[in-house]
Amino acid sequence: MMITAIFCYVAITASIFCYLLYYFFHRRLSCKSPLLIDWPVLGMLPQLLWNLYRIHDFLTDILRQHGRTGEFMGPWFTKMNYMITSDPMNVHHIMSKSFDNYVKGPEFRQIFQVFGDGIFATDSERWRYHRLLLHSVFKNRSFEMFLEKTIQKKVANDLIPVLEHVVHQHVEVDLQDVFNRFTFDNICNIILGYDPHCLAIDLPQVIAYEKAFNEAEESIFYRHVVPKGVWKLQKLLQIGQERKMTQACKIFDQFLYSCIATKRKELSKYTKIDESHDHVDLLTSLMREEDQLHDDKFLRDLAFNLFVAGRDTITSALTWFFWLVATNPLVEAKILDEIKENFGFNNDEMKHKVLGIEEVKKLVYLHGAFCESLRLFPPIPFERKQPIKCDILPSGHHVNPNTMILLSLFAMGRFEEIWGKDCLEFKPERWISNKGSVVHVPSYKFISFNAGPRTCLGKDISFIQLKMVAASILCNYHIHVVEDHQAIPSLSIVLLMKHGLKVRITKRRCK
Repeated sequence: MMITAIFCYVAITASIFCYLLYYFFHRRLSCKSPLLIDWPVLGMLPQLLWNLYRIHDFLTDILRQHGRTGEFMGPWFTKMNYMITSDPMNVHHIMSKSFDNYVKGPEFRQIFQVFGDGIFATDSERWRYHRLLLHSVFKNRSFEMFLEKTIQKKVANDLIPVLEHVVHQHVEVDLQDVFNRFTFDNICNIILGYDPHCLAIDLPQVIAYEKAFNEAEESIFYRHVVPKGVWKLQKLLQIGQERKMTQACKIFDQFLYSCIATKRKELSKYTKIDESHDHVDLLTSLMREEDQLHDDKFLRDLAFNLFVAGRDTITSALTWFFWLVATNPLVEAKILDEIKENFGFNNDEMKHKVLGIEEVKKLVYLHGAFCESLRLFPPIPFERKQPIKCDILPSGHHVNPNTMILLSLFAMGRFEEIWGKDCLEFKPERWISNKGSVVHVPSYKFISFNAGPRTCLGKDISFIQLKMVAASILCNYHIHVVEDHQAIPSLSIVLLMKHGLKVRITKRRCK
């Protein structure tokens, strides 16, 4: 009896093994892409996890072999099936032509729960209200002047002194960490009117709420690559990555609510304030709105969303830009030539000089270099959408309300059909016309700032900040990437470098 049972067990196991072996080779031979196999039960998840360390390049390879649009089939019963596309016509259709049919959706809000009811996680009227509110603030001349003053002060008083210290100490430094600290201080100043002084000469230990913010973002990425049931169970039991996320959100929320309470207390001490020449942070501007009473939860959600929009995205853009410029000396030389031609500065005069908004607008080649960097390394590497009703994409693919669509911004910058045979090269010239002006590229091709009605409100602000920082650094210093440093994207919703950007910095000499 025992022998019979053992024999049956072995026979069943062998049968399952043979079936899987047959299925594996059958699918491998018949499927269009040898890289992606739809396994029984497990779907395509094993290969996704196997290639997780190079997920963006992996998806680019897959899309290249499937005409820029393909389906990802997750494990059975997990609702992890996705339509992934980087086809500009599909993007234009989803983001513009049929905008009202494609939303973030309830599942998006579950995954991005930490965003609350802020602008990035909402749809319909709530989204429109946020957009109109922020548009009125961003386009206000007073806010623009406050932004310029804040960035100039942070660059001159903190960023340059830190880089000077690194130069004199002759040490390696993680430039991404420096930018992380700079942008965290900067966004705190701009949104909350508070400077936590993360950027200082001694590069102090990361503050708890800054670390918490980073961990919350990493956890959101984790929710994209594991079945929904797994992370929901972890959340219920408060174990693993979900426990980490809960603790991170609690710490960062305490920080935000504390800033909101302090700001309300400060404003309650004043009656009528003359605002005509009073340049203030965003939180103060919103609290002064007499016709709109915003509760603490509303202000918290708005602040968190703007932290994501204006902190790590700027860090990412600066990090990849300086890596590309440091490894392309001809581009660096052209940027410096443009600055000298426009302002006639020699290096001594440029020291401690931080260009203003109107000045950086003249730097066309620098603008093109940033566009090129953002094309190759978009800070937000993918966008997620869900149709309300059935539709057919321009590529011919059918979608329904259960279809989750991922737009791969990273892959879009790497297709010859879109950018030409030199698509993998760093060429700022592709953004500059024969007349010397910036070439307009439709947002559905260059989607780093989103597209259609959801185009990023802070696009102009971002370019201003990026160019102000870059011009100040490049005019004063040479950035040398440490030999054998690996520039690998991290696993997060924002495209940062996994190992940071290790560099040596030297003073730029007058010629």
